Amino acid sequence: MAKREVSMIDTFAEFKEEKNIDRATVISILEEAFRNLISKMFGSDENYDIIVNPDKGDFEIWRNRNVVADDKLTNPSMQISLTEAHTIDQSYEIGEEITDEVDFSKFGRRAVLNLRQALASKILELQKDNIYNKYKDRIGQIVSGEVHQVWKKEILLIDEEDNELILPKTEQIPGDFFRKNETCRAVVVKVDNQNNNPKILLSRTSNLFLQRLFEIEVPEIHDGLITIKKIARIPGERAKVAVESYDERIDPVGACVGMKGSRIHGIVRELCNENIDVVNYTSNVQLFIQRALSPAKISSIKINEEERKAEVFLRPEEVSLAIGKSGLNIKLASMLTEHSLEVIRELDDVIDDVYLDDFVPDIEQWVVDILKGLGLNTGREVLKMDRAELIERSDLEENTIDEALNIIKVEFEEEEK
Repeated sequence: MAKREVSMIDTFAEFKEEKNIDRATVISILEEAFRNLISKMFGSDENYDIIVNPDKGDFEIWRNRNVVADDKLTNPSMQISLTEAHTIDQSYEIGEEITDEVDFSKFGRRAVLNLRQALASKILELQKDNIYNKYKDRIGQIVSGEVHQVWKKEILLIDEEDNELILPKTEQIPGDFFRKNETCRAVVVKVDNQNNNPKILLSRTSNLFLQRLFEIEVPEIHDGLITIKKIARIPGERAKVAVESYDERIDPVGACVGMKGSRIHGIVRELCNENIDVVNYTSNVQLFIQRALSPAKISSIKINEEERKAEVFLRPEEVSLAIGKSGLNIKLASMLTEHSLEVIRELDDVIDDVYLDDFVPDIEQWVVDILKGLGLNTGREVLKMDRAELIERSDLEENTIDEALNIIKVEFEEEEK
């Protein structure tokens, strides 16, 4: 076999290893490239057999031609004269088929160069397709890359297969600071393929990034025992995550936080010390708003469901807790509950009220929890509600409601005396 042929095959074998393209695909591309070249040179490749030998690193081209009488030769590519056939073997007769090997080196230097260029172009195109298909299926997943270059508007990362990933400045947490050769984690949010030039965009500010981190750190979420229902986040500052457990034996908040915060600390560090509040999700809007505004204790809530607004009444000492530093707590609570929240400071004449929790054990805890689920957090709030409405909304027995009302009334009567 000519050195030119072996050298060419070796070149593409090395190229294949570098670009992580499997051997079978490279062989298929080689066959296609040879056939295209033969078709251009001889008009057709129908009577040619291409054999690529991956183990030996070479190839063979065989040509099939029909033996015809010397005066009937019209297509030398498809036919061979009887006289020429006899130079190969005297036993050949008209009508038989001859198969002989073609020396590719005789095609000429230009043919070899054209073939190399065609192969290089095809393999590069295939490599780009592989990158696009790989990351198109990984949208929403966390990937890791090594910081290769830091620019003003974006960071260039390189994955384990030397593919380029882009982390725009707008998708970086304000506290992010990466040096060259450091490892960076982010979630794939978009994969473009304009002009067959794949561009993989990452994000560290997306809610998906926070959700995926929880799935990694909390086995119960990964296994589907706990579900993340909603996320509200101001990247680098604070986040609220509402979780729900499908197993009543599992405390979803405790499982997410971990023993002494062991699970959530890893997430906080990844997010540049972003504070994370984990709350129990509930479909009860009033209770959900109450939990979302934690650590503030709410006195009562009035909800306008049509306008998605809620008035939240609090004691004066609870207002600052509800609003939070720079207004972050109430802003995130609004995002989490999807309601516009308005904080209203209670007047002094309701200071003598009593929280429902203070009536336990005179009123059983489960009854108190149901009343609080209606947005009733104090004794006076319960007394203000019409008895019939209280029975209807709580779905409690009449005697249970009457007993609770009597206990609350007696408490306030004694205080007045």
